[in-house]
Amino acid sequence: MSITFYHSAQSNADRIRISLVELGLPHETVTVNLRAGEQKKPEFLALNPNGMVPTIVIDGTPMFESVAIQIALGERYGVENGLWPQLGSPEHLQALTWLIWGQVTLGGAMNQYMQNSSDWIPKERHNAAAAEYALGEFKRLLGILDGRLDGRDYITGSQFTLADCDLASVLGWGLYMVKVDISAMSNLQAWLGRINARPSFAREQPAS
Repeated sequence: MSITFYHSAQSNADRIRISLVELGLPHETVTVNLRAGEQKKPEFLALNPNGMVPTIVIDGTPMFESVAIQIALGERYGVENGLWPQLGSPEHLQALTWLIWGQVTLGGAMNQYMQNSSDWIPKERHNAAAAEYALGEFKRLLGILDGRLDGRDYITGSQFTLADCDLASVLGWGLYMVKVDISAMSNLQAWLGRINARPSFAREQPAS
């Protein structure tokens, strides 16, 4: 087994780092300096033509897109140690569903809000109506997640999986950026507490 992981801190690559730690997989980490434009060098573009992280090379085959990488890591290495459900099981179908929901649906609302309100984006590109709508969607989706966790320790049931890892990483950054009060969402709060207490997660918490 050979794994080379191309990483940059405070990016989508962070959640892949957590998964590699959880899985206990030996790997080489290559830090990509995004500010210096290292992701645009020809040798990197040969691995990921998008010029983005995360990128990973598993036994000589490059992969990109964090959702695809998470699924590949789970299916190839996670089943035997309980970090990914048995392929074809009901839990497997749910893990796929909620993993992608977290990045596409929840992450989409979060990103739309930030694009239209964040100080990182020029104010002339802000749209107050779009920001208000996205914030409402983000809150609604948090309610859906809180409901999903009612009576469950983790997203597929009693077992922590890489789906929890990925979804909590998306949400941790989202709550830091969007500043939504989740004090009334007891299921969501308890779930985040369990995951944030894991050693693999400690390094990924945004500074307050």
